[in-house]
Amino acid sequence: MRGPLLLAGLIIITACIQSLCASDSCREEVARLREQEKLLKGQLQKRELLLHRLQLLYQPGNKEKDRVDQSQDAQYADCSQIFSSGSKSSGLYRIKPSGSPSPVQVYCDMSEGGGWTVIQRRINGTETFNRSWAEYKNGFGDVDAEFWLGNDNLNYITAQGNYSLRISLEDFDGNQRYAEYKNFKVADEKDHYRLTFGAYIGTAGDALSGTYQTGVSEWASHQDIKFSTYDQDNDNYKGNCAQEDKGGWWFNKCHSAHLNGRYYPSGHYSAATDDGVVWYTWRGWWYSLKTSIMRLRPVDFKINAIDDPNRIQHSPPS
Repeated sequence: MRGPLLLAGLIIITACIQSLCASDSCREEVARLREQEKLLKGQLQKRELLLHRLQLLYQPGNKEKDRVDQSQDAQYADCSQIFSSGSKSSGLYRIKPSGSPSPVQVYCDMSEGGGWTVIQRRINGTETFNRSWAEYKNGFGDVDAEFWLGNDNLNYITAQGNYSLRISLEDFDGNQRYAEYKNFKVADEKDHYRLTFGAYIGTAGDALSGTYQTGVSEWASHQDIKFSTYDQDNDNYKGNCAQEDKGGWWFNKCHSAHLNGRYYPSGHYSAATDDGVVWYTWRGWWYSLKTSIMRLRPVDFKINAIDDPNRIQHSPPS
């Protein structure tokens, strides 16, 4: 008798729900509850992912707590979203920017407020940057060492919104400078990965805009300039800047900044052209920098007080 009674009860309950939901207000309430359920499920999945990552990081014998490579992270569009989800360790992650056909492995730098997606790194000259158009399109190198993330990926990331580009530079004497540009964007391949950027702040000088000296911006500015490589010349020079200066870049006639040039292991150099890792407004054309790191983060990224490297530390009252 129990089965039929349960079935009858279920039929009665279903009928009641159907009759109750005949009104628009009821249907709206059901839709609201379903959206709330979906939101709660998403939050639960994120917390489970974070718990799983923490368990892996703090397992006994785990010597690589700062290296994280989880395929589940591909739900995030950039490193700022990964940071905001609770992952505060710098290391390897996977992201999937809008428009990208597949997830991309990136290095997330969680220092200086966190959430930085690293797109280029030069530290010791182990990787050659005198590469073809196809190699710059797809990216090359080791994202945990020296690399270029790829022009397609730069386009996918920066097309998502307003991003800041932060360039960190170091010379062979240990001196460090930085340059940061708002609204950094790289167009798609059809437009030859054309570069545009906004206002500058920093300590290295504004080498990208070419406004550091009167009358030089016509040839020195990298604003609204197409990308060039030795096998695809899109610069404004009668020759081939990428071929002469040994690397792919946004060349005008030819450059005031060229961070993909030939790596010289001693700083000062001499060559037929200024083909080193150059940031003119700091060390000039004939000094090749030791370190160059280019990172992206949304302009509207919110830095929590505890994560702000510039926050003032107050002593507790005595």
